Amino acid sequence: MKRILLVLVGVVVLAVSAVAGTFFWAEGQVQRSVAPPGAPTVEFTVPKGTTGRGLGPQLASQGLISDARLWRWHLFRRGHFAPKAGRHAVSPSMTMAEIATALEGSPIPDDVPFVVIEGWRLRDTDAALAAAGLIKPGAYVAAASQPERFTAPFPLPKGTLEGYLYPETYRVVPGAFKVQELLQRQLDTFAERFYTPNKEALARSGRSLHEVVVMASMLEREEPVPAQRPLVAGILWKRVDKGFPLGVDATSRYELAEWNDRLAFLKRLRDLQDPWNTRHRKGLPPGPIGAPTVESLQAALAPKPSEFWYYLHDAERRLHPSRNAEEHEALRRKYNVY
Repeated sequence: MKRILLVLVGVVVLAVSAVAGTFFWAEGQVQRSVAPPGAPTVEFTVPKGTTGRGLGPQLASQGLISDARLWRWHLFRRGHFAPKAGRHAVSPSMTMAEIATALEGSPIPDDVPFVVIEGWRLRDTDAALAAAGLIKPGAYVAAASQPERFTAPFPLPKGTLEGYLYPETYRVVPGAFKVQELLQRQLDTFAERFYTPNKEALARSGRSLHEVVVMASMLEREEPVPAQRPLVAGILWKRVDKGFPLGVDATSRYELAEWNDRLAFLKRLRDLQDPWNTRHRKGLPPGPIGAPTVESLQAALAPKPSEFWYYLHDAERRLHPSRNAEEHEALRRKYNVY
């Protein structure tokens, strides 16, 4: 009987030792990473509706953990585990505990930034969207040529939304991008940034919203310093009101395939029949020439009165206004601007 008791005690001791050994081995494995420090970060996707235990085989197959059974052991020891569906940045240099914590954190956003540059034309934005793989070339211009499909708290122009699509950084989802949604967001931003806060001022200004947008689009291209734009706006509005040609060369670039194509630009300047040639034609051009910022829109709405009728920029893009043609010609000679 005594011998049997000793045997049973021995068996129990061995069993306890085995269990304890397994426990400490498993805990040790859980605290180890499968790769040394510095391994590259990878994206791991937590599918919607998956369980924590169900992630084990996926983590193991991607080389992020050594064994799915150890993952289940860790979750048992850990208790509550609530992974968030989506993409997560993890690394094989991380322990199971660190991976579990990362999967409970905020996933990598599905959206990416897309920047609409100040002054861009519809065709410029279209080209950038196509280059980013978000649309087929021409899709943005085509959609923007149907203003009746969009809504706004202000009268939308006919034929094109050029000038009304606010330039800003927009977050977009590459796999679910819809060009109509981007256009509507741009219109909404235009309303939020400019139209709504200035609705009453527009009504008092004596100018239509479209006239202000056309002027603002020229200011965006003409004057690089926002603080100078009200002065330039005052000069240009005065010339419009008195029936003088504006002489804004940027308008002759509007229909060019490449804005900085100098030879094509010079050819347009010599075309007296070009409706966009404001060196020879009086009044505002046929429409906006790009996407103005709120600074340009505000300047067009609230121009600064002055004694000046002309202006030019030197080689360093510094503004030089003048009171009459004689002063203007003297400045042209001084700064070699023709």
